[in-house]
Amino acid sequence: MLPPEPTATPDALFNQSLAKGLQVLCAFQAGHRSLTLGDIAARTGMTKASAQRSVHTLQRLGYIGKHPSTQRFGLLPRVVELGFNYLEAHPLIAAAHSYLAQLARDSGETATLTEHNGDHMVYLAQVLTTQHIPVLTPVGTQVPMYASSCGRAYLSQWPDAQAQPWLERMPRPARTRATLTQVPDILARLQRCRDTGYATNCEELFLGDMGIAAPVLNLRGQVVGAVHVAPPTSRWRMDDAQARLAPLVVECARAISRLAPL
Repeated sequence: MLPPEPTATPDALFNQSLAKGLQVLCAFQAGHRSLTLGDIAARTGMTKASAQRSVHTLQRLGYIGKHPSTQRFGLLPRVVELGFNYLEAHPLIAAAHSYLAQLARDSGETATLTEHNGDHMVYLAQVLTTQHIPVLTPVGTQVPMYASSCGRAYLSQWPDAQAQPWLERMPRPARTRATLTQVPDILARLQRCRDTGYATNCEELFLGDMGIAAPVLNLRGQVVGAVHVAPPTSRWRMDDAQARLAPLVVECARAISRLAPL
């Protein structure tokens, strides 16, 4: 997901050059690991000259490299430092680690801590299962709020008067045939989460993948994240997963909530 275009509202402190550099970094994604200068300009909406200046600067700083034979650009490992610095200093991750490990051990499935980021939930911390998982979703993965169990768990802590316009504004493409895209249907799932304490998703993001999530609250009762497990359909039926895994997920989220910073 590329960062939003700079607002048209005058802002004397806004640094256009820095914004363009960040747009260039965000242009590289899983499906676009290497890009030509023209590709970068097209994906960021910049002129080729402007893109070239940003790319050159990022090259000099060690964030972007150029393949000697293909002449295509790609991210370099130094980019990882930017994300790692955020994760290393995040107090919720330290509070959650032991509980995620226990959830993974007790459930036999991968346990993940997520946080709200725009229209998405971003994976902050994860303890992997030793069993087969059909979809690789490492730390840093972003999933849309409307179709993910963690996103629904997070949104369930908002009143419908706040959640409904948020959902109506965001793009809601069908990721699979099972994806709920209509706002009333999603609002009904949010209400179910309020009633049960957990949210679900069955093959709405990825085929063969389910999700069961519960919200994480701080001591003020404000939602700050969500915990989820991703049981695959090859090992679980949704009814069984809800009966056996949902109580574990809810308890994990509550334990983390007791330590969540304000």
